[in-house]
Amino acid sequence: MNSSAIPQSEQAAANVTGWFASRVADVGDMAITTVAGIGDVTLFALRTVGWLFARRQRRDVLMPSFYQIGVLSLPVIALTGLFIGMVLAVQSYAQFKALGLQTRLGSVINLSLIRELGPVLAATMLAGRVGSSMAAELGTMRVTEQIDALESMGANPIYYLVVPRFLGCLVLIPALTIMADFMGVLGGYVYSHAILGIDYHHYWANSRAYIDSFDFFMGIFKSFFFGAAIALVSCHHGFHCDHGAQGVGRAATNAFVHSFVLILVLDLFLGIGLNNVQDYLRPEGPRSLL
Repeated sequence: MNSSAIPQSEQAAANVTGWFASRVADVGDMAITTVAGIGDVTLFALRTVGWLFARRQRRDVLMPSFYQIGVLSLPVIALTGLFIGMVLAVQSYAQFKALGLQTRLGSVINLSLIRELGPVLAATMLAGRVGSSMAAELGTMRVTEQIDALESMGANPIYYLVVPRFLGCLVLIPALTIMADFMGVLGGYVYSHAILGIDYHHYWANSRAYIDSFDFFMGIFKSFFFGAAIALVSCHHGFHCDHGAQGVGRAATNAFVHSFVLILVLDLFLGIGLNNVQDYLRPEGPRSLL
């Protein structure tokens, strides 16, 4: 028996044990970091909501945020909604034509836009245009110690910097969602009628027969949660960004990525909950296209 075999096997076992322990430590560290991050965001959200009701907001502070978030976002959201409606018409027409249901095309296009694509696209554009901007702006203020200066003067930075942005996203995203819905419906109709030759009477009649007010309410209801998530995540990243230009850039990127992921997660769970509510209110089930 080779006497060197035992030390080598023991060394190999020690290496495997050390590798496994290192992986477990990495997983544990990631779990602790994730839980701490969620707790930090939750506390940040509670402080924001607390200051939202603690004191009345000033008009001269709210209006610039409302203009930046709402008015300047209208063109990109309108353009996005218009082309998404056209794309849905292009991609759905061949399948509906094969089934002989061309006149029912408007039902699927408009239902998809109003319930899902309109709110999600409006929120995604808002996260990309406004969320990243808020994170970069607040991150720059943190790096240049402007937030620290506010605190040293006795002013609460959450009240002056976060609450107006939170209100802007919360109040204006429903209007942006309605704009995305309107332009998507318009784009789908224009392409279906002008290019595909679908009769406008049957297009709109089938849309009215298949879509009801609950579908519209469903999209608007979701948008409130999307707007609140975008504002809280973006402002949190800006408030807690690292020093330097690289830290500000990373905060802006993380704000969009995390907001987008959170939008999809919220859309899933809100959709499940609202579908259950709809099943309760309308037990006969969804209307058939046939």
